[in-house]
Amino acid sequence: MSEELTVIQKAYDFCLYVVPIVNRYPRDFKFTLGDRITNAALDVLEDLIAARYTRERAGILRRTNLRVERLRHLLRLSCDFGILGGKSVEHSAKSLDEVGRLVGGWLKAAT
Repeated sequence: MSEELTVIQKAYDFCLYVVPIVNRYPRDFKFTLGDRITNAALDVLEDLIAARYTRERAGILRRTNLRVERLRHLLRLSCDFGILGGKSVEHSAKSLDEVGRLVGGWLKAAT
């Protein structure tokens, strides 16, 4: 039960960190790559909240796992385009990795 709350809090913290960064993306990337990152991060948070309050968690958690993977690649693209760098990339990657591991553990327990 507490692991569920932990992963939700970690996803919330990730959103708190990444959304303001994405809002500072250059105009050329803000409304394409930036919006996708923001939406994916918020979708992960919403999925985790939904999974917390349903008995049929496995499907939601599988979808969340896919969203986390998409987020990893979107952040990697941001880095490769030179939009994200240094500590932002490192912190985002570590945060997202932790969320992914917790989602994977929750999924394993739910199946």
